[in-house]
Amino acid sequence: MREDDPVQDIEISGDMIRLGQLLKLAGAVDTGADVRPLLADGLVTVNGEVETRRGRQLHKGDVIALDGDPVRLV
Repeated sequence: MREDDPVQDIEISGDMIRLGQLLKLAGAVDTGADVRPLLADGLVTVNGEVETRRGRQLHKGDVIALDGDPVRLV
């Protein structure tokens, strides 16, 4: 992710959401099973670090990128 990439804000209702749930909410995947190959291929980053855990807890302010397209939790 480059600094000039536009970041899409995604609003969550609680304090936390799991990575697999977020990817479904953002429309990046249709089902939870679709998340695993993306993680295995290293295509998902959380705050700039490659993430491999589907159940990773995310909090407001975290920036998640799928193949370079960033979203921020608000």
